Amino acid sequence: MALSGLEIFKKLPKTNCKDCGFPTCLAFAMQLAAGKVELEKCPHISEEVKEALSEASQPPILKVEIGAGNDSFVVGEETVMFRHDRTFVNQNAFAVTVEDDMDSSKIEEIIKDVNEIAYERVGQILKLDAICIKNKSKDKDKFLEVTDKVASLTKIPLILVSSDTEILKSAAGKFKENKPLIHAATADNIDFFIALGKETGCPIAVRGKSFEDIAVVTGKMREAGIKNLVIDIGSRDFKDDYYNQIILRMAAIKQKNRLFGYPTIVFPGEMTDDPLKETLIASVFVAKYGSIIVLSNASHQNIFPLMVYRQNIYTDPRRPMQVEQKIYEIGSPDENSPVLITTNFSLTYFIISGEVESSKVPSWLLVMDVEGQSVLTAWAAGKFVPELIAQFVKKSDIAEKVKKKEIVIPGYVAQLQGELEDELGDGWKVVVGPREAGEVPKFLKEYSA
Repeated sequence: MALSGLEIFKKLPKTNCKDCGFPTCLAFAMQLAAGKVELEKCPHISEEVKEALSEASQPPILKVEIGAGNDSFVVGEETVMFRHDRTFVNQNAFAVTVEDDMDSSKIEEIIKDVNEIAYERVGQILKLDAICIKNKSKDKDKFLEVTDKVASLTKIPLILVSSDTEILKSAAGKFKENKPLIHAATADNIDFFIALGKETGCPIAVRGKSFEDIAVVTGKMREAGIKNLVIDIGSRDFKDDYYNQIILRMAAIKQKNRLFGYPTIVFPGEMTDDPLKETLIASVFVAKYGSIIVLSNASHQNIFPLMVYRQNIYTDPRRPMQVEQKIYEIGSPDENSPVLITTNFSLTYFIISGEVESSKVPSWLLVMDVEGQSVLTAWAAGKFVPELIAQFVKKSDIAEKVKKKEIVIPGYVAQLQGELEDELGDGWKVVVGPREAGEVPKFLKEYSA
């Protein structure tokens, strides 16, 4: 079990130096116990105390890295039950299933789809994270052959699933440099997996149908010094597995029970034969609380909504997504092109820039830093107001790029028109644009005619 805040405090220097960013050592100790701050924030702790506190300084749910190199992904490190409490840290990983008894052409088709899935949304690339290879054939040579084929076709991490420990040992030994997730250790084969984990260093999935099963395996793994674990609990029944995910999270975060403080893996594809129902189940586990979600297919109509939903859930609610403040050139604008202005909220920028691009009217788009707020929110907060807008426009040097000193403001802040013209001075004219982004193409075509 993790140490309490007071137990940690007793081991700290107690100087209240504030070098950690907190007013007292006690405040720092409480945050450390809650897993909300790193031990390294205190520069005065001795190595001996660091070692003693290392367990307490780790987040309630440990970090596990799967894969190697630039395509690896990290799950875990979570510290809260609910996103609005603080934020979720490492987003869910989506994996697509390959069965080793599939035709070679079918496997190639799946991997091709996985490699090609990449959606750009509000400045981020949404893609799949792993391939889950299942040993349906029960044949070692077939499983190794398919795994080798998949590894040659893609660089994304692998999840290797088999009920035969000897097959897993051969696969883990052959592909250990790729650091695949090996599935799964149980109470019956725990000694084998302890040896395998020490030999290969690969992350290991722990399988059990009850919390007691999981606790036995993770406890023995921890005693052996193996902590890069992922929990697979349940009987592939949606209701039961959903309940298990919540209880695991509560045990790790509320009760600080280290035996359950690991990322989890869920298999919606094994809970239903209906692809749409599978997507619906997967969406539930995005929020509650599947770290790795294994899907049966890579159909774009099923994958895309899940990725968008994941992106929204794992956005920090305290820090709006934002783009850089600068002048954006859309469609090679020149000195006669229109000038528009908006805020640096990512969604606002990408919607407006998309509409400007679709208008086929080359334009200058000024994006002003308002700490990632939308136009109306920034205006209400006093951050998108005439005085500050004028300062930004003048510093941007847009006047050096255009002949006509006109700037188009969003229709929702039309009331700024007169005062902004006064603030800009020097012959600037302020034009009120449309209220809705969808009206931008028509407006620009008429404005530029």
